[in-house]
Amino acid sequence: MMILGLTGGIGSGKTTVARFFEALGVAVYYADDRAKRLMVQDQDLVASIKSLLGQEAYTTDGRLNRAFIASKVFADAELLQQLNQLVHPAVGRDFSKWAQEQEGSYVLKEAAILFENGSYKQADKNILVTAPLETRLERVMKRDGATREAVLARMEHQWPDEQKIPLADFVIENIDLEETRKQVNSLHKQLISFKK
Repeated sequence: MMILGLTGGIGSGKTTVARFFEALGVAVYYADDRAKRLMVQDQDLVASIKSLLGQEAYTTDGRLNRAFIASKVFADAELLQQLNQLVHPAVGRDFSKWAQEQEGSYVLKEAAILFENGSYKQADKNILVTAPLETRLERVMKRDGATREAVLARMEHQWPDEQKIPLADFVIENIDLEETRKQVNSLHKQLISFKK
């Protein structure tokens, strides 16, 4: 079975593209969602995060204190890197176990920072979803109710598309949903014809 990485900057529409692949019967591992789950359920990881960020990283009922964590790590690049060094190996192990349970010609691992954290190297092929900056900004501001400045600050923690494109095997430009769906269908036909 082939493993494909699927990534794109915030607001690019990578989750929309992932859903299009799911509609075609492809199993998709949502790394960011799984990471959030592991950060609560994996007790070794919980202990490591508390050691790094303090007890305030979790609410009294054991949920992630996402606002606290974001305020800490997005203000300190080194702290963000340390948190990622704790979370990414746990996600990698979880993905490997998940992938072994799947069927089909290929599976997708959807992750926001696939290139930035180097995990793209573990995939057989990688797909990058792109969209113009203004489109991405508008999407995220509408989706999250965030200010333009807040979205731009989050984007600073991701590589620009120009840095990712040379590492991608396939690029899907996501501006028009119907056109994006056509690109996904075409790529899917190509991928199921590959032999690993």
